[in-house]
Amino acid sequence: MLLSIVIPCYNDFNYISACLESANRQGIDDLEIIVVDDGSDDYTKSRLNELCTKYDVLLTQENNGQSSARNEGVKAARGEYILVLDSDDFFEPSFSSKAIKILSNSENTKIVTCHARRFIDGTDIYDIHIPHGGVLKDILFVNGAIGNSMFRKKDWELVGGYDEKMKSGFEDWEFYIRLLSNGGEIHVIPEVLFNYRIKKESTST
Repeated sequence: MLLSIVIPCYNDFNYISACLESANRQGIDDLEIIVVDDGSDDYTKSRLNELCTKYDVLLTQENNGQSSARNEGVKAARGEYILVLDSDDFFEPSFSSKAIKILSNSENTKIVTCHARRFIDGTDIYDIHIPHGGVLKDILFVNGAIGNSMFRKKDWELVGGYDEKMKSGFEDWEFYIRLLSNGGEIHVIPEVLFNYRIKKESTST
């Protein structure tokens, strides 16, 4: 298996359909889509059942947080490459093929990210976030990648995955620091290929 897209989902019944459409439009033939239901409400569980043809694996757990849901999804993943995608966000169709090409041509690249359109849910207000990438020293004080990025499963295994004790944010940044702790870099694709939905209750808020 080439690519596994891991989608943690918690009460995102309004947005999960668009997220899954994004995952299915990545243009990768050797692909699996894994949804991890992190203790969602009945509305979301019902919506996931309706969308069952849009993913390959559905894992369910009690509400243990995003780090736990991501780890469970990556554990089950068969792909060489992992793309983490939050259930209320979406990628442009060309991201995965471009990211895989970069990772396959550079063992030193540990994470592939891109520019992101951050928009306030229900409005036309948005800005463009440009992560700076770099090596370990470049991300000690500012995160160098968006939380939804691509990496190798073997690198996730080497550092022990996401820290499940971190439930209030910054878990992706901390994970990236450990990914780069023995060398390597973050590659930033200089295109807006990710769409980040800002909600009133979002972690970034």
